[in-house]
Amino acid sequence: MTGWNHCNTEAAQNERVNAASAANADDAAVWRWFAALVEERRLRWRCAFGVWEVHVDRKRVASGRTFYDAIRHAKVESRKRGLGEL
Repeated sequence: MTGWNHCNTEAAQNERVNAASAANADDAAVWRWFAALVEERRLRWRCAFGVWEVHVDRKRVASGRTFYDAIRHAKVESRKRGLGEL
């Protein structure tokens, strides 16, 4: 294959690979943070009425419809508030 279409497809594939790598690195950082706080008993969660609530250092920091979304949001919010530092 030659021509513009091939280059465009190749560039798009490279973008997808780069985005996937970044997402994997971000995802790994979230779960390392999660595991460390669970081990230290500083992270708690519960599901009430279909909504996950997450507490860090005894403060409610996030909620979400899925456990995954709530934990990711908790990491971001706790960092803004100076909670959950490792």
